[in-house]
This record gives sequence, structure tokens and C-alpha cells, in this order.
Amino acid sequence: MNAPNAAVPASRQPLLPASVESCVVYRPMAISLRSRIIVWLLRHTLRPWLARMIRGSDEKVAKMQLLTTHMRCPNTHGLTEEYTIVGRVPGHVYGNLADTDKPVLLWLHGGAFILPAAPSAHLEMVAWFASKMGGSGFLPDYRLAPRNKFPAQLDDCERAYRALLDLGHAPSRIVLGGDSAGGHLTIGLLQRIRRNGWPMPACVIPVSPATEMGRIHGPPSRTWKRHADPILPIAALQRVDEMFAGDWDASDPELSPLYADCTGFPPMLMLATNNEVLTDDTVLLARRAKAAGVDVKCEIWPLLPHAFPLFSALFPEVKLVRKEMLEYIKSRLATA
Repeated sequence: MNAPNAAVPASRQPLLPASVESCVVYRPMAISLRSRIIVWLLRHTLRPWLARMIRGSDEKVAKMQLLTTHMRCPNTHGLTEEYTIVGRVPGHVYGNLADTDKPVLLWLHGGAFILPAAPSAHLEMVAWFASKMGGSGFLPDYRLAPRNKFPAQLDDCERAYRALLDLGHAPSRIVLGGDSAGGHLTIGLLQRIRRNGWPMPACVIPVSPATEMGRIHGPPSRTWKRHADPILPIAALQRVDEMFAGDWDASDPELSPLYADCTGFPPMLMLATNNEVLTDDTVLLARRAKAAGVDVKCEIWPLLPHAFPLFSALFPEVKLVRKEMLEYIKSRLATA
């Protein structure tokens, strides 16, 4: 049964077989007062600021890119940290990527395709998972819009996965994940892996992926949650589509992963919240993947913001979701 405040058209009254709809789980849980206050503050501070930044000039976007990379990862969780080139792709490495006997997390960061990995969010999270997995982590620094148009970003992610295989990492020991724009790229990368005939990773974790790039007004939660979302200014994101994809055909499933043929995809854990404009981007893709025979579980958490597993310093509930993500990863590595 859906959580009371989870009602959005695409996920409230599905006309689907029970076996397909059962892949979507609405988490019934209480959210702390601390988290509720922070969500309110984000809605009234961060979201308006992001809208202004997105609508700014290319120079202002470049300044924000530089400001983001000027920061430092607050906690590497005991792992070595290095910015280096892996294959033909630069990026952040945590742990020893040369130790191919251990698992590796390949994480594709979000940032609306225009911002680099945030050290206090993306880098800290990758370091945490790599440490807990007993392996390493690689976060590709893929090319960013507006200077680089699609499919440059996906090309870089494809090269990053190929580089891990060339280093000797067994695909059964590779975990692939991504948040927001990075969640979009994970589904595009799976299509590239299948097209190339390469082996699939052990599992995939898309978090709040953007899956429909041709319709700013749809899927429905983009309209229903446009005032509630604490982070994403949905109307301003139209400019992101223009900077990222230009005139590229948005019906291309590599650009709009919602329309991808999911046949042959590895097991997937999909995460989003009922308080974000991209709720239905996640739910609809999860259903399509399930209908295609993919072993998929989609969890919709209450109230928390877009890409919430990144924000361990803000929300106490992140400890729980990271623990569940880690358990999922370990179980898939054990059975891959």
C-alpha cells in the first residue's frame, strides 16, 4: 500500500500486472524533525539559488564548476585519494584500483550535467562505499555541458567502464551506480555495454535518475511535485536540456533512458523519494525494466530530497539507506 503522501498519477493507480508493480516499494517510515526542518530550508534557499545559477551565463556556470572543485572531500574513510587518468578518462580514485581481486564501485555523479562531483557529497559517498566494500572506487570526471554536448558525457562513461575491464576487473566484481544526471548516464551506459557485447556489471544502483529529456512537463510528478521538491527547480531545468543535448533527438533511448529496451540488464536497485519532481522518472523506468525481465527493486522513500543518499551530513536517515545499499551490493557480489 502506498504511503499517504506518495500519491502521484504514474505511481498511484497503475494498470499493470501485479508482478510488475510489485517491484515498486513505498517505504513507510517516520522522518525526523531535523530532516523536516532541513528540507524546508533547502526548498527556500538552495532551490532558488540553483534556479538562478542554471539561468546564468556560461561564464557563471564555469565559475560554479571551479568553485565546486576547489572544495575537498571531508572524509576519505581511511582510503587513499587520487585524481588520475584511468584509461582515457580522468577522475577520482579511492583505494587501490590496481588490486583487481577486490570489488570496485564505478559511480557516475550527478550535477545536472553541468557541475562536477561535489566533494562533500559524491566523493565522500564513494569513499564510504569503497571502504565498506573492502575495495576501491572510481568516479569519472566526465566532460560537462555547456562546453561539451551529449553524447560526450556518455562516451566518457563508456570509456571508464572499458578501462576497468582492461585493468583486469571482472565484471562480476564491478558495481555501477549514479545519481540524478549520473543515474541517467548509468542506463545509457548499460545500453552501450550491451551494444558492444561486453559483460554486464554485478548490479546497478540508479538514484533519482533523470530519464525523460524531451518533456519538461512529464512524467507527471514533475508537475505534481514542482512546488514541493526541496532542490530541483523543474522549470529552470529546461535550460539544462538545451545546454546538455542541444538539438539531439530526445526520443533516442540513450538520451531519454525511459524508452530504453532493458532486456539483459543486470539486477537493479532504484531509489528516489516521493518529494521530488523525478519520482516518476524512477518509477516508470523500474516498471519497464521489470516487464523486460530485469531483477529490479525500486524504493520510494518519504519526504527526503532528490539524491538523498549523498547527504550523510544533513539527514540521519541516510545512514539507513546506505546500510541497505551496502547490503544489496554485498549480496549481489556474492551471487554474481
